[in-house]
Amino acid sequence: MSDDEEDRDRDFVGGLARGLKVIECFDDEHERLTIAEVAGLTGLSRAAARRSLLTLERLGYARSDGRGFCLTPRILRLGYAFLESTALPQLMQPFLEHLSERLNESCSASVRDGDQLVYIARSATRRIVSVGLAVGSRLPLHCTSMGRVLLSGMPRSDMIALLKAEPLRRLTPHTQIDLDAVVAAVDAARSDGYALVDQELEVGLISLAVPVINSSGEVVAALNAGSQASRMSARDMLDKCLAPLLATQKSLRPLVRT
Repeated sequence: MSDDEEDRDRDFVGGLARGLKVIECFDDEHERLTIAEVAGLTGLSRAAARRSLLTLERLGYARSDGRGFCLTPRILRLGYAFLESTALPQLMQPFLEHLSERLNESCSASVRDGDQLVYIARSATRRIVSVGLAVGSRLPLHCTSMGRVLLSGMPRSDMIALLKAEPLRRLTPHTQIDLDAVVAAVDAARSDGYALVDQELEVGLISLAVPVINSSGEVVAALNAGSQASRMSARDMLDKCLAPLLATQKSLRPLVRT
């Protein structure tokens, strides 16, 4: 082992890593978990899972009803720390508001976090999906317009490996879950400069996204407009929204540094 590797090992805080792993195992399908369930989901021993949960409870990030644990609203401090410490959400919000007003459609921005996208800014004109979306909301990459343009910014081999890592979930009858077809859609997004998804995330929702590119030419985020499929076809979406999205992308490029 090299000195650098030894230094990295000495700097690695195992307890912090275990605590973060415990936090990450809570989601919309696992709102309340027992110690045994947390151990199973994280791969930690029951003793380590118990210590992490009790520490989070003592710090106010979790609570227990005697049968299981759930996170508390205090956990939002961790997410908002990112939003407060990076300029990208604040930079994009006025652009989203202007774009949403111009199109009279809901517009959003997101970044990639592993195999999901995370909303960092949003301007909504109406509720177009059944699940409320807000800053911090997470969605899968493979069946969303922003997800596909975010995937298009990755090295192709890394993108394929990411999509292969877990089975692709079917969320509606229209969701594309064939790996080759999703890879082809991402390749098309890379060559076309946009991705359009028609009712793959939710029946009745159509969305169009473009990448947010920094001054070095890297894809750092995604920008989209969403509408109801009942009042706008794919062709209508392209005709109405693509040019304004690309204009916003162009305006943002010299301002985005990271």
